[in-house]
Amino acid sequence: MRNRNVGLNSESEIPTPLKKYETLQNLLDDPEIEEIWINAPERIFVAKNGKSALTNLIMTKESVTAFVEKALMWGGRRLDLSHPFVDARLPDGSRLHVAIPEITAEHWAVNIRKHLIRDKSLNDLSKYGVMSEEIAKYLTLQVRSGKNMLISGSTQAGKTTLLNALVGEIPKHDRVITIEEVFELKPNLPDLIAMQTRSMNLEGSGEISMRKLIKESLRMRPSRLIIGEIREAESLDLLIALNSGLPGMATIHANSAKDAIRKLQTLPLLAGENISHHFVTPLVARSIDLVIQIAIDSDGSRKVTEILQVTKRIEGEHIETDPIWTLANGAYFKGALQIS
Repeated sequence: MRNRNVGLNSESEIPTPLKKYETLQNLLDDPEIEEIWINAPERIFVAKNGKSALTNLIMTKESVTAFVEKALMWGGRRLDLSHPFVDARLPDGSRLHVAIPEITAEHWAVNIRKHLIRDKSLNDLSKYGVMSEEIAKYLTLQVRSGKNMLISGSTQAGKTTLLNALVGEIPKHDRVITIEEVFELKPNLPDLIAMQTRSMNLEGSGEISMRKLIKESLRMRPSRLIIGEIREAESLDLLIALNSGLPGMATIHANSAKDAIRKLQTLPLLAGENISHHFVTPLVARSIDLVIQIAIDSDGSRKVTEILQVTKRIEGEHIETDPIWTLANGAYFKGALQIS
């Protein structure tokens, strides 16, 4: 395979508007399809209601390549042998991920993740059954009071959708800065600055990391700091910012709210050998107020399954938490009382 360079190579280049994506357009337009992925030109899958199925659609290698080139031209991202992965955004807000050989065995692997309910409010999500109306009101009050929130869940659970709804409840007079790997959040706020990371160029320079953006954002007079997803050492910078009194929110991959807390105690250790659990554990306890767990059911529906409050009490390396809401047998419980 030749060293293909896809996307924009110069900041002076201006992406042209995308035409329709011919072969894939019907799948992209289908409001029931949540995700599309291409394992090979003749093996194209979709997900509906959380369940995957092989389509009868057949493409060619050339048409797959043309689709990716067109998408990356619009998004200003690049893909070549030195950077065989790429995350980008389509004009409708869908997220595109591509991996190419020799990382993949033979064919380009393409994933398109759509956001079917991305622009919904907390009240809208309660009507969709993601949470109860009482929980939506509770979370609205917590956001407006400046609580620091960690949204946890698995892939495709709806973390970004929930985060976007929470950010939409921030008071309109607050100055909000969002930081993401790829632009996905679209809160309806008047004073909003959205930033995304940038990979290095062909010369191996020009990379702008999540850690760099968090540090720069603190010089931009934020009232709230929103991180699309924390995965590595940037978690330390976020915790330090939150601990300084700046309200914020972020998402994290975890199977439960307590697992999210434990993971957040571990990720900052990636920042350097001088960072220890002895330093990180109290930092997490003082910086996070609420952990919201969201999950996807076997039928494809998303639901908030638990909300934990971080009590700020520590025993060794264990951070104590109190359950605020718990989903059990299809009903929400607050403490020991069942609610409708």
